[in-house]
This record gives sequence, C-alpha cells and structure tokens, in this order.
Amino acid sequence: MRLPTILRASTLVPLALGHTIFCQLKTDARTYDVSYAIRTPSYDGPQTDVKSNNLACNGPPNPTTPSSKIVDVQAGSELTAIWRHTLQSGSNDVMDSGHKVLLHLASRPTSRKASTHLVKGPVMAYLKKVSDATKDNGVGSGWFKIQHEGFNNGKWGTDSVINLGGNQKIHIPECIEDGQYLLRAEMIALHGARSTNGAQLYMECAQINITGGSGSKKPATASIPGIYKSNDPGLLIDIYNKPPSATNPYKIPGENPLNLSYQKMD
Repeated sequence: MRLPTILRASTLVPLALGHTIFCQLKTDARTYDVSYAIRTPSYDGPQTDVKSNNLACNGPPNPTTPSSKIVDVQAGSELTAIWRHTLQSGSNDVMDSGHKVLLHLASRPTSRKASTHLVKGPVMAYLKKVSDATKDNGVGSGWFKIQHEGFNNGKWGTDSVINLGGNQKIHIPECIEDGQYLLRAEMIALHGARSTNGAQLYMECAQINITGGSGSKKPATASIPGIYKSNDPGLLIDIYNKPPSATNPYKIPGENPLNLSYQKMD
C-alpha cells in the first residue's frame, strides 16, 4: 500500500501531542497545593502564536482560573515550579506520554515505524514586577528572563524537568528589588517545529512576593508578546533531521537570563 504523498514527503509526522501544566510551587518553606497562587487552566494544551496576548500567562483555548493567593519568596533562594500532565497527575506523569511520531525511512519511503518520544525542547523562567500580582494580566512590558536551559550534552531542558520528577528549579536573583512579581515558567515542545508556528509553548504565571533583594540591578525588560518571533531559530527547527550539535548549537529563544550562573537546573 502506498502512503499518501504528504506522508511520503515528510520525515516526521506527529500522531499525538505532549501536554503539560505548571500547576504547583515549592519554596524553601513548603510545598503549596495544586493551583495555589498559580493561574492554572483546566486544559493542558499549548500556545502556538507568539504574537498572541495569551503568550504571557496562557489563555484560550486553555482558559485559566484566577487566584487570590500570593506566595512569599526570599531573594537568593531556590523556587521550584512543578509541572504535571494534568492537575490530577502525580510525579510519574509530567507530560503526555502518549506523544508519538511516525518515522519514515529516507531510503524506503513506504517503510514506517512508530516510536514514543517525550517532548523535547527548552525550559525558561521569567519575572515581571507588578503592583498587584493577583490582578496584573501579564501582557506587555516589564518581563526579564532569570533562567533557561536548552540543549547541552545531548540533553534538553525538558529532559531535566522530567528527570527531576517534573521539578523546574529556579534561582531567584538576589540583586532585584523587593515587591510583587509574576513568575512565568515555560516549556517549549519542538517536535512539530519544522514549520512556522509548529512549536508548542506551555506556560503559566504564579503570583509571588519577593523579599530580601538588594535592588542593586535594574534588569533590562521585554514585552510579552514580543519576546519571540515565529522564525526564531530556536522555534523554527527540525530537531530530528537537523539536531543540535557542537557545530550546530541550539539557540534558546529570548534574551539571556539576568543571572547567567543559574541557567541550568542541575
């Protein structure tokens, strides 16, 4: 049986999607309940339009629920963003494990085999200083990156999160001002990123109050939407046929973090 032309021309065709939600916070003091101080959605789908206002803190088709809570965080401490496939999932279900791709062998276009892959891509964290974290919708200027991990030694940032049981470890800079912030944790899935708007972006915003900061640095800020372009090399990439390497390094979308020494989670 001959495969349809569109399939024969493709090397990878996604059969199912890997979905995830940043749904829980852990500080040095405690682990908070699911959705505490986080605007979590009931649906675990991605955003794909980098020009959309929903890129800030998620939104339709994943409508989020407001939270009246704020978590106190000490500057210089480590905060953990906990990711789960659904709001009811445990640490063994970080992302949709049903994500599969169909592999077509270049030398035998009619041959095919299915294999299961967890979502691959970078992981980031951003902060935005706000006057009221429970009311600011996150859209617009004021965002700065504090952590990211792309592709290092054959491992993606998403691999680090999965290996840590869904925990994204984020260092809160000592040098920033005290006050209320939105914390935007993000993972990007690149299995469909061969085409424009094929990258899947997952993000939620937590509401935190930072104390003990020195205020010695005024970070340069950017707008969301506006931090990414659809043709950024870190968002428009074929990770299967042209994977990152020493001679072809992966470029993480967005600017460098405020504290470069705290890029990685491990």
